[in-house]
Amino acid sequence: MVFVSLVASHSDVDLETVARLSAGASEVASGALDGTGPVSGAVVLATCNRYEVYAEARSDEDIEATRSTVISEIAELSGLDEQVVSSALTTLTGKDAVNHLFAVGAGLDSAVIGEREIAGQVRRALIEAQESGTASGPLVRLFQTASRTAKDVGSRTALGGRGLSIVSVALDLAEDLRDDAWAEKNVVVFGTGAYAGATMSLLQQRHAGNVFVYSNSGRASAFVATRGGTALTDETLADALRDADVVIGCSGGDHKLTAGDLAETGRGDAPLVAIDLALTRDFDVSLEELEHVDVVTLESVRMAAPAEQAAALEEAREIVLTAADEFAAEQRERSADAAIVALRKHTQRVLETEVERVRAQHGCTAAAEEVEFAMRRMMRQLLHEPTVRARELAAQGRSDEVETALSNLFGISTADVAAANRKAPRQKPQAAPAPAPAAMPDDAVHARHRTA
Repeated sequence: MVFVSLVASHSDVDLETVARLSAGASEVASGALDGTGPVSGAVVLATCNRYEVYAEARSDEDIEATRSTVISEIAELSGLDEQVVSSALTTLTGKDAVNHLFAVGAGLDSAVIGEREIAGQVRRALIEAQESGTASGPLVRLFQTASRTAKDVGSRTALGGRGLSIVSVALDLAEDLRDDAWAEKNVVVFGTGAYAGATMSLLQQRHAGNVFVYSNSGRASAFVATRGGTALTDETLADALRDADVVIGCSGGDHKLTAGDLAETGRGDAPLVAIDLALTRDFDVSLEELEHVDVVTLESVRMAAPAEQAAALEEAREIVLTAADEFAAEQRERSADAAIVALRKHTQRVLETEVERVRAQHGCTAAAEEVEFAMRRMMRQLLHEPTVRARELAAQGRSDEVETALSNLFGISTADVAAANRKAPRQKPQAAPAPAPAAMPDDAVHARHRTA
């Protein structure tokens, strides 16, 4: 088993490319698992500034085939050429993939270093994969460990105390552009997804008193019932836009607010701050051409994100590296499990043969039962030391020596070990609680991304 991750993020490609890759993100994992290919499991992490697919390949020899399978699926669902998809995605394998996910979950690879929203996105990515049946046992353990590592970074370093996020930095930019108190501003929020929920929470912390919410799917009323604010309809939206001081886009819907839409409201040249947090943009570029409108985009947030203190960042990275090393050691130990299962199956067959011979000679007598009991006890004792040694060798990265020994001593082939690996029971992961209905996105883009 080997982890393979295909990564496209804000640090490598432009956000428009990330958005195009993300089309059909929710179907990529299930599409890559056709039951006959090299992919044993897959989890998709899609946010406002990254698109990543984590897959489990059966062996090192299957890495390239796994990569090709995932790329083909992304290309088919996004409508992009496979070569375009391939060139946009960076491939990481093994420990590199583990290190990357742990760093991402801890907010060390975010546009806003240390932001906490990504940790929730990592959790939801796993929940969705578990619900759709694409998360294999190793991937479940990988993502659960990434979440625990993110908590450690948040509780043990100064990064956790900053409370920074993409939304908070965007609101800070809005304050710099218009220094009026939030209590005096009229704010219109587009969307009712998880990102809109995070926005509402931060607006409440800043004592915003006049917040209006619009959803083209009609969910605004249910949304404001639990988060505050006033729901807008198609009929009341224009009046709210006319009086707005700040508009915040969190929906990523098909319709984009244009300069013409603002003009039709009759607001004239009244100053406006437009914060566009949707990956596929809620606000048309024509707004940027209006002198009285200041537009804050995800790119603006990335440019304005504060640099973290070197000591806190170094401490966070050390936590991530240590967690990745420990996880890798655990995985190496687990790699011996298949060999151990194969050995036990082999000895079980030998034991059953001898037990049947004893039964044939002595029948179902007390003596036969005593002999069978003694044989089974002896077999358990004989297997104890090889089991311990196999796990120790695997922890040292010497699993191949275990398989070679089994082949030379017992005639157990690599194929037998692979078969045991496929049939070995996996610990059933406990399902995490589903997100609250109010946190569900209201449009196609955030239905794919489930951003926090």
